[in-house]
Amino acid sequence: MKKLLYYTCLFCLSSRNVAAQQSTDTALITVRADHPLGNMKPIWAWFGYDEPNYTYMKDGKKLLSAIAALSPVPVHIRTHNLLTSGDGSPALKWGSTNAYTEDEKGNPVYSWTIVDSIFDTYVKRGLKPMAQMGFMPEALSTHPNPYRHHWQPGEDYRAIFTGWAYPPKSYEKWGELIYQWVKHCCERYGAAEVGTWYWELWNEPNGHGYWQGSVEEYCKLYDYSAAAVKRALPAAKVGGPHVTGPAGRESAAFLNFFLRHCTTGTNYVSGQTGAPLDFIAFHAKGAPRVVSNHVRMNAGQQLRDMDAGFAIVASFPTLRNLPIVIGESDPEGCAACGMATNPENAYRNGTMYSSYTAATFARKYLLADARQVNLLGAVSWSFEFEDQPWFFGYRDLATNGIGKPVLNIFRMFGLMSGKRIETSGSRMYPLSLIRDSSVRRGEDIGALAAQDKQQLTIMLWNYHDDDTTAPTVPVRLQLTGLRAGKVQVTEYRVDEEHGNTYSLWKKMGAPLHPSPAQVGIMTAGDRLEAVSSPAICTINNGWLHYSLSLPRQAVSLLKITWK
Repeated sequence: MKKLLYYTCLFCLSSRNVAAQQSTDTALITVRADHPLGNMKPIWAWFGYDEPNYTYMKDGKKLLSAIAALSPVPVHIRTHNLLTSGDGSPALKWGSTNAYTEDEKGNPVYSWTIVDSIFDTYVKRGLKPMAQMGFMPEALSTHPNPYRHHWQPGEDYRAIFTGWAYPPKSYEKWGELIYQWVKHCCERYGAAEVGTWYWELWNEPNGHGYWQGSVEEYCKLYDYSAAAVKRALPAAKVGGPHVTGPAGRESAAFLNFFLRHCTTGTNYVSGQTGAPLDFIAFHAKGAPRVVSNHVRMNAGQQLRDMDAGFAIVASFPTLRNLPIVIGESDPEGCAACGMATNPENAYRNGTMYSSYTAATFARKYLLADARQVNLLGAVSWSFEFEDQPWFFGYRDLATNGIGKPVLNIFRMFGLMSGKRIETSGSRMYPLSLIRDSSVRRGEDIGALAAQDKQQLTIMLWNYHDDDTTAPTVPVRLQLTGLRAGKVQVTEYRVDEEHGNTYSLWKKMGAPLHPSPAQVGIMTAGDRLEAVSSPAICTINNGWLHYSLSLPRQAVSLLKITWK
């Protein structure tokens, strides 16, 4: 019967796909529409970057508009340097707002002009700040000199950790700064709007340079910050600590110390037990490197960090249901380090970044399921770098206002809603294997699926850690548990030929200064592209079969809509 049902839908398959299906190497993907797993939470709708002053520049505004447009829910944006001293001039790994200075008598002087320009840009587009309380204003730093750094790619990364990374001279003045900032935001945007934001303290305070203090000093700063936020807006959501790499001993110890402080420690402000904690944040990164003249990713490293962080949160009975935000969730650690100085970052322009994103986000859902924790969001630390060379190898979503292929993966996520449903595959890595060993033995050909009342969506990928060529893989998709009727099937694709502005740029000869006509071609190609006209299929007895071919590092999205 299954064979008969399969042939009833052969008209849905192109001759290319039919021929591919006859290969003995076909990968089988099974999607069980009647086996829901949980909500298709938009954990992907979170983005971040170091340089806040790019926000209101021409390409920054353009990209933020594109991000807002791709998502059916409000997108959250996290940025560094919102309280850093300076004139607002942007630079790599730098930004400033000059929100806090002091007069000659040491009295606070608050200026919200620049930070308002940042938040105005977000709010106008329906975006939600994940408002980072940091970094330390020059007038409050215990070690203010030197303060402004001028780091460039290829230089010692530690050079960025200057006076802004130190604890305050006065925790009371810091607390009052935070109170005045939140109070101002409530007056400007309304308490109801600000109540939908997330307020978080600092970045990676666990001994990696961003925090030149102890864990105890961080907890003290957190208590003053949280008290100030809640004093200005009791309904505000505040959290931390944004440690990085919870699979490491040092990071795990910091996260455990902070969570114990928030649950059973003595509050530095009130003297009472514990501190307000509305969400928990930590970072998880992969570790690409160059092997035999090609880039090899390490998805497993990133997944192990996530799993370790989830396990720590789950070990606190009173906290395990709190929302978790992976505050930076990326293939590696330095967005501003281009491939010219860091050749392991050559994955960033093409489809490897796309397939990595698809394969790892699917596992984030599964890791949260396995640990029974409340994963709210995973921040992709990728934005844009204003007026930089085209496709220079930064970890960004767009270059000179033109979206990279990875942006189309988030456009795909934006089409997925409802309940996640069960998937399995003959060549899809089990969660434990990809977490523990990454993707080294063969391609990970997998799927993430979701279903609501109107449609079913399936994201499929052909991912491998090694950025090398390999034969295209034929894939046979088997769907079960579907309701009867006619459906329209549309396939969107990101590969070398579809949804790929980088390929277009290379075909033009990789011009350093594209002509207006060339920019127009790339602009037209900056979209999620269907591979062909939609097909109409009939579902009988709950079954549907569909075949396609996936090149290595390609990602497809099937949108199945009932007619």
